[in-house]
Amino acid sequence: MSMLSVRHLSKRFAGVAAVSDVSFDVHAGELLALIGPNGAGKSTCFNMLNGQLRPDSGEIVLDGVNVVGRSPRQIWAHGVGRTFQIAATFGSLTVLENVQLALHSHGSNVFDAWHPMSGTHADEALALLAQVRMREHASRPCSELSYGDVKRVELAMALSNRPKLLLMDEPTAGMGPTERNELIALTKSLVVEQKIGALFTEHSMDVVFGYADRMIVLARGKLIAAGDPQTVRADPQVQEVYFGTGNTFSADAIEEATA
Repeated sequence: MSMLSVRHLSKRFAGVAAVSDVSFDVHAGELLALIGPNGAGKSTCFNMLNGQLRPDSGEIVLDGVNVVGRSPRQIWAHGVGRTFQIAATFGSLTVLENVQLALHSHGSNVFDAWHPMSGTHADEALALLAQVRMREHASRPCSELSYGDVKRVELAMALSNRPKLLLMDEPTAGMGPTERNELIALTKSLVVEQKIGALFTEHSMDVVFGYADRMIVLARGKLIAAGDPQTVRADPQVQEVYFGTGNTFSADAIEEATA
C-alpha cells in the first residue's frame, strides 16, 4: 500500500532545476532511502514534502490526499512526522517535557506559560519514550544527554502525532557506528510495527545498505535509479554519477560496515 505517492515533482530556483519531474512511492511499513551527491536535490525534495517549499508542478498525495499548498503545520496535522539533521529539542527542558510539548502542539493547543506542563499528556509522553527506550531518562534535561540519546528524544517527538509518514533528514549524522546502527534499527522496528511509511536521507552507506528496504537516487535534480540496495549498488549510472569518478560501490566495504 502506498502511504505517499509523489508524481512529476519539480522545483526551479532562478531558472535552475533543483528537482525535475521526480516520481516515487513510499509504502506503509517501509524504510525508503533517498541518496545522492551534494546538490542532487534531496533537501529541496524533503522541503516540498514537508510544506516548507511549494512545488512548481507535481502532486504529493499522502494517504489519498493531495497536500500540495498546505503549510508545514497542516501537513504535520495530517500525519507527517519529521526529524532533522541537527536534532531539534529544547535543552533546558526535560526529556519528558520535550515530548509533552510535541503532544501539546499536535492537540492544536496554545502553549500557556502560566500553566506547568507536568500534568499534560504525561502518560502518552512516557509511552512514547518507552518506545524509543528513553523512559528512564524522562526527568533529565536534554542538555545532559549524549547526542545519540537526543536523537531518540527527537524520534519520540516525531512520533507524537501518530504519523502515517516519517521524514528523516540524515537521522544518524554526527553519530558513531554503534549509536547510528542502534538508532536506525530501532527506527526500522517502529516503522514496521506501526506500519509507518518512512523516507530518509543519509550519507552513511552502512546505514543505507544495512537497513533500507528500497533506495531512490537523485542526481542534478533527476531520479536516476530506484530499487533494492543490491540493484542500486550495481547500477552503472549510480556508480558514475553518485561518486563522480566511475568507481563502484565496494561490496567488501559494505559487508564490513554492516557486519
